[in-house]
Amino acid sequence: MKPAFPFATRRLMMGGLLTLLAACAGTPATTAPNQAEDIARVETYLNTSQGLQANFVQTWPDGGKGQGVMHYDPGRLRLDYATPGSMKLVAANGHLLFVDHRRESVTRMSLGRQPLGLLLDQPVHLSGQITVTAVQHGPNSLQVSLGRRDSESQGILTLGFADIGGKLSLLVIEMTDVERQHIRLDLTDTTVSGQPWPDAMFTLSASN
Repeated sequence: MKPAFPFATRRLMMGGLLTLLAACAGTPATTAPNQAEDIARVETYLNTSQGLQANFVQTWPDGGKGQGVMHYDPGRLRLDYATPGSMKLVAANGHLLFVDHRRESVTRMSLGRQPLGLLLDQPVHLSGQITVTAVQHGPNSLQVSLGRRDSESQGILTLGFADIGGKLSLLVIEMTDVERQHIRLDLTDTTVSGQPWPDAMFTLSASN
């Protein structure tokens, strides 16, 4: 059976602790005016997308797959897995909880030095301690890669959006760690209600 989430839980269970373009790991260049506008749009999206829900397919570094439903409010995220088995991941308030009901195992960790934590600072500021390492455009798409300014080697987070008519919609979350291991979440049926999810969804408790 595969572990459920990122290299993070995989490494913890081994005693230690999505595919990312090579350009995303480079030294950040001077931000062009149009890039600054795109960065501001992404920042606004992450800080205002209350009640976001999407189906996800997760791809691990070895090509294995898992799927389920993602819920997001600014600063907090939950993944409920349907396959490869009943599992959940909750990330909020600077910490992460992973529960594998199949194995009756619970893993807890800090988000401080992990790529996922870049998504869950509240509010999100894509400046200062967070640096934008790449901004890339495609047909009706926008991709932004992020790292921590004082420790880029700790990991890179890349967010992919549909960008249609000036409106963003989150489609991809990719993470890469210090050993260049990649995790990818592909999102479908992404909706944003504008109303926050109940706080109980994001409690760091193994029981709910």
